[in-house]
Amino acid sequence: MEIKWFKKIGWFYLPCSIIGAVIFVIFTGNALLFLKVIDHHSHSVSDTLINFFPYAAAFFVFYEWIAKNTSSKE
Repeated sequence: MEIKWFKKIGWFYLPCSIIGAVIFVIFTGNALLFLKVIDHHSHSVSDTLINFFPYAAAFFVFYEWIAKNTSSKE
């Protein structure tokens, strides 16, 4: 039995099951939480974006890894 939580559309993986949607919401919520915390301590937009980039990249890579390993192999 093959696990199919995500479906690849173009460059992105979109959830196609409840578990995939929960994972997507968790990653998006955590990224927004980190952005809010970083923005609270920043002095400018560029300062916020520069400090947020490493966290956003890590979230994206981990999400991509999970999605790639749990998507349908077409």
